[in-house]
Amino acid sequence: MKPDSKKEKYWMPVDLYIGGAEHAVLHLLYARFWHKVLYDLGYVSTPEPFIRLVNQGMILGEDGEKMSKSRGNVINPDDVIEKFGADTFRMYEMFMGPLTRTKPWSTSSIDGVHRFLNRVWNLFFNEDGSIKTDIEDIEPNHSEYVLLNKTIKKVTEDTEILRFNTAISQFMIFLNELGKVKVKPLKLLKPFIQLLNPYAPHITEEIWARMNFGHELAYNSWPQYDSRYIKDEIVKIAVQVNGKVRGTFEIDIDSNDDDCIAAALKIENVQRFIHNKKIVKQFVIKNKIVSFVVK
Repeated sequence: MKPDSKKEKYWMPVDLYIGGAEHAVLHLLYARFWHKVLYDLGYVSTPEPFIRLVNQGMILGEDGEKMSKSRGNVINPDDVIEKFGADTFRMYEMFMGPLTRTKPWSTSSIDGVHRFLNRVWNLFFNEDGSIKTDIEDIEPNHSEYVLLNKTIKKVTEDTEILRFNTAISQFMIFLNELGKVKVKPLKLLKPFIQLLNPYAPHITEEIWARMNFGHELAYNSWPQYDSRYIKDEIVKIAVQVNGKVRGTFEIDIDSNDDDCIAAALKIENVQRFIHNKKIVKQFVIKNKIVSFVVK
C-alpha cells in the first residue's frame, strides 16, 4: 500500500527524542537505520528521524552504584508512590538534578518535595477541606506581579529546554514569597497552579476542580508573562573617575542622569578622587556607569 505523504510530512521528523545512552543500539541505531532505508526507498521525506536527541542520565542506587537486583539497591517505584504519591515521585525525579546527568537516588531527600506539595495544598485548603479565607479575588500589587511574571518566564523557558530542576526551584521560591502575603490574590494562585500542572498533574487538577476554576486544567492555555514586570527594579551602577572604578551604588532602574550623578557624588571614595579638582566632563551610561573626568 502506498504511504500517505501528507500524513508522513505532518508527523515527521520527530521533534524530540529522549532515550538513555545505554539503549543506543536498540533504540537509536535501529530507528535511524530503518528510517534511512525508508528514506532511500522514497517512503519518508526526511533523512533523519529526529530533530533533537537528548540522552537522560541514569538514576543510581543510594550506594552510588547502578541499580541491580544482585546489589540489592533497586528502588521500587510502586513502594515510593504508595508512601509519597505519584506527584511527589514524579517531581523528585525531575528535581534531583539536570536531566542529562547521572544521579544517585536519595530516599531521605524525597521528603523535601513531599513537604512542598503539602504546602501547595495547604495554601488553598484547611484541614477540614474548606477553602482558606485569606484567598480573595483582589488585584495583586506591583511586587506580586513581578514575582508572578518572573516565575512564568523562568518556568516556561526552563521547561522548554528540559531544565526541570531549576523550574521546580522557582516554584519553591514563588511559594515561599507567597507565604509572606497576608491576602492571596486569585490572579497569583491560578497561573501558579497552571504552571505546576505538568510537574504535579494529580494534585493540581484536584485543586483546580475543588476551587471551581473552570473546565479541566490540562486543557487551559499556558500562562504568558508580561515583559513590563520582568525587568529588575534595582540596578547596581559603577562609578568611574578618570576611567577607574572608584565605587558602586544601587538605584531604581532607568533613573534619570541627574539622580545617578547625585548618587555617585555621595560615595565617599568617589569624593576622595574629585576633591579640589575640576570636573571637566561627566556622563551616564544608562543602568551601567557614571563617569567623571577631572583635572
